[in-house]
Parts: sequence; C-alpha cells; structure tokens
Amino acid sequence: MADFWEESLTEQEGCLLQPFITNLDRSVFGLRNLPEVVKGALFSRYSRSDKSLRRILLDEFIKAPEASFARIVSGVADNNADQLVAVQQAEAFYDRVLIGYGDDSVAELGGAHIACEGISNIAAKALEDSRLGISPLEKSTRYVPFNQKINGRYRYYRESSIMASSHGSRYEATLDHLFDTYTALIDPLLSWVQAHTPQDPTISERAYKNATRAKTLDLLRGLLPMATLTNVGLFGNGRAFEYLLVKLAASPHQEVRALGLAMQQELDQMIPSFVKRAKTERGAQYAGYLSTNCERTALLAQKLLGQMKPASTQHLLQVSKSAQPGDSSIQLIEYDPDAEVKVVAAILYPHTHLTFEQIKEYVTGLSTTERVEIISTYVGERGSRFHRPGRAFEETYYTFDLLADLGAYRDLHRHRVLSQERQHYSVRHGYVVPIQLEEANLAEPYRKALECAAETTELIAKDLPNAAQYVIPFAYRLRWRIKLNLREVYHLVELRSSRQGHPSYRIIAQEIYRQISAVHPALVANMYFVDLNDYALERLAAEQRIDTKLKQQNQK
Repeated sequence: MADFWEESLTEQEGCLLQPFITNLDRSVFGLRNLPEVVKGALFSRYSRSDKSLRRILLDEFIKAPEASFARIVSGVADNNADQLVAVQQAEAFYDRVLIGYGDDSVAELGGAHIACEGISNIAAKALEDSRLGISPLEKSTRYVPFNQKINGRYRYYRESSIMASSHGSRYEATLDHLFDTYTALIDPLLSWVQAHTPQDPTISERAYKNATRAKTLDLLRGLLPMATLTNVGLFGNGRAFEYLLVKLAASPHQEVRALGLAMQQELDQMIPSFVKRAKTERGAQYAGYLSTNCERTALLAQKLLGQMKPASTQHLLQVSKSAQPGDSSIQLIEYDPDAEVKVVAAILYPHTHLTFEQIKEYVTGLSTTERVEIISTYVGERGSRFHRPGRAFEETYYTFDLLADLGAYRDLHRHRVLSQERQHYSVRHGYVVPIQLEEANLAEPYRKALECAAETTELIAKDLPNAAQYVIPFAYRLRWRIKLNLREVYHLVELRSSRQGHPSYRIIAQEIYRQISAVHPALVANMYFVDLNDYALERLAAEQRIDTKLKQQNQK
C-alpha cells in the first residue's frame, strides 16, 4: 500500500465522489449511498479495466449524467430521470455479462435484505436449506410464546389443499388443540420450574424471570406444529437468491412456491438484474429439472425399499434431566481410519516444499506422541471456543445418522459448513416427552395432544401426503444425515454443547464428541470447550452476563 498510486482528482471530481466513497485519497475505501446494481456493476467492471474504482465510478456512472446523479442518489434532486440513466447503464452491463456471457460470479457482487413474515415452519426450513450466500435469522421459540391469536384464531398456516378437502375441519381442530394445550401448560409449568429452581439471592429478578420463562417455553415447544407461523429475515447475494428462488419454485408445497413468487416480486425492486434469470425460461426449466428428478427418485426409492422396515435403532442414549431414554440416536456411520495421518500431513504441508504424498509417508512413521505434539503446536493455546484450528482440520470428514426431535433438528439445521439431508417429516419414529413434564404431572395432556396430531397426520397423509407434514408437532422425531469435517466438528460441538443450549441438541453435540473421541482421540484432544454437564436453567448464566453488561453501561 506504500506504493499506492494516488488518484489524480479535480476538485469537482472530488465533490462528485464524496457522497459515494468513504475517502478520496487512500488505497482502502468503501462504497456507500449507491444502488446495489451500481455497486455490483462497479466491481464487475473493476475486473475488466485497468482504471481505479474511483475513476470507473466517475467516468461511467456519475459523469453521465454528471452531478444530477450525485444529487439524486443523495436525495437532493426531485427528477429521477437522470438517476435511471446510471442505473440502467449498470443493468445493461449485467445483461451483457451475466446473461450474455453466463459469468455467474458477478451476481455475487450485490445483495439484499428481505423479511418473510407469517410463513410456516415448512416454508422456513425451505428458506434455511440454503447453505452458502444466504444468512437467515428466525423468530425464536425460546424467547417468544407462540400462543397469540389474531381475530380469534391461532397463528398457524391453513394449508389450501387440506382446507379445500374433507379434512379441513379436523385439521383446524387438531392444531387448535395443540395450541390450546401449549397455552394451558405455560403457567403451571412455569410455576413448577420456579419451585424447583428457586431464585438465588445473588441473581437479579430480571435474569431469573427470563431464564425460567425460557426453560418453560423450551419444554413446551414440542407441541408446536410445523404449520406454526414464524418470521424469517434473510440477507443474501444475488446469485444465492437466484438459486433459492429456483428451488422454491420446485417445491411440492404450494405455500413455498407462492413464497418464492412473492420474494421474486420484492427482489425485483431491490436487485432486479441479479435475480431476473430465476423467472426466465432457464429458471423454469431448472425448477422443473429439480422437481422431476426428486419425484422420480422418490418413486424409485419406494419401489426398491418400500417393503423394508426401519431397523431397530441402536446406540439409544440414556440421558438424565434433558430427555427420556431412547429420545435420540446418534450413530457415527463413516470416518477415515487414516484421518490422523492426513491431518498431520496437512498441518506440515504449507511449511515445506515436499509433495503431500511424501509428507504422508513421513507422518506414517511417527509415533502417536510425535503426532500429538504436531497437532498441539498447530492448535496452540486456545483461549476460547472462537480460537478454532485452521484448514488442516478440513482434511477428514465424519458422517452421522441422527434421529432426534424436530425441535433439535430445527436448531442444528442452521449450521452451514456441512452437508445435511433429511427424510420427510413424519410421526413414524415417535415423539419426545421432557422428563420435567412427567415430574410436574403435566405429561398427560401433552401426550394426548401429540397423539391426536399423529392420528390426524396419518389420516390426511392417505390423500395428501405432502400437505400432512404441516400437522406434525416439533416433539416428533426426524431422521437426518450430516457429513462434516473436523474443523466444523470443533465449531458445532463446542457451540451446541454450551450451557445455554437447548437440552435436546446439547445431547447430540456431546455424543458426537464422545463418538469421535472413541476413534480419533488425538484429533479432539484440544477440544477444550465441550460442556458435558447438565443444567437446571440453561439460560441463567447468559442472563447473568447480560446483567453485568447492563450494570457496566449504567455506571458509564
């Protein structure tokens, strides 16, 4: 940066640029106050020009139509015609590069925030299936009760094909019963939680109230059906949104397809050039390709495997206060026996000029103690779980077959740097009843609501198998498969085993750690921040930290 050639700008040019960049004379600067399409086009032109970014902005996006553009984007001018000239210039560039040349990477240069409100959990999971380029955030079942009514009706999705069928009345009655039970159990369960975890004098009323309420809602979330309406906020780049829109169009669920069309309409107002291919013939063909392949593969799977029954689940976990025995099954079904050699070789590789095979041969001859020393040196002194090992830990992968309640799946589904594949939401694997409900003598109404939901699900599934999934409560178990590398294991296990986590997924994280430790102890020996303890109030410590921060702020 010391040799950075300073851009020669006139005083007028500097005035024109000033609203749009963070500085006029340094080699590192940011863009601001510009439409996404202009920012994206700027960076895309950047790769095809020897001009500086400031000069491209001046020559191609401001000087035509000159100062009018600056005034309009800054909100000074009233006439939008001149602004459209510059934006259209950027859009024309995208049409030429993105659609004309198929250079998809330029669609990652602009992004948008979009809110999807009042959507079911079926739709929310469809949005959150996106792994890269999309960052979702969903309304929490821990901090927000889901029993509010609007115009006297609970907030759940009335699936159109069900409501138009003979099952409509039963669908509503079943879901109303789930929400009625959820509502009726909140106060007595909260009283029981508080009676069994009395407030310590050192804990504030605010922290105690929030922690006990969070515990209560955690224990009752199993009653919420997949039809429960939630809110999801998304930020993503144009390329990721385009693919998401195509996937939504390929969904078997009418709600999800309609959501995709609604998102397209809004994204067309923010980043139209980035997502226009999703609504072209190309996009329609791609969606058709995805849906057709899914349908044909499902039919073939049923033909080949439909007469087989699931094997009795092995490795069922005996757990304490967190859940009932047999609630979760975590099976390590695939791992690399040579993982330790490969990871140690990957650690050494960037610091030599040897081939990877040469280094592997050398590492094979080392003792366990010598390998552990290399691993420990590489990992270093970890001060917190945020101090994660580097890319050498991406050299080996682990595959797990998981069976756990839908609530746990919803939380673990948010992890991105791994492969996840779920089976259909169903009631065939049974449901989970938290042991605290048994101890509080509140389990019976909980069970009755869940079993009523199962009966309705199976009845609707005879006519509408896809739509029937909306009835399934979060307490029912789902089978899914994950494949993740060792680096992601460190992240997932240390995060999801931490005290403030929900018990149902803490068990899964803890068992993943135990099973990998059994086959590769040296590779997880530096996983210092795995929490294997049980807690009565998972959120309490976090709430106490909030108290400390509030106190510090008040003292300033």
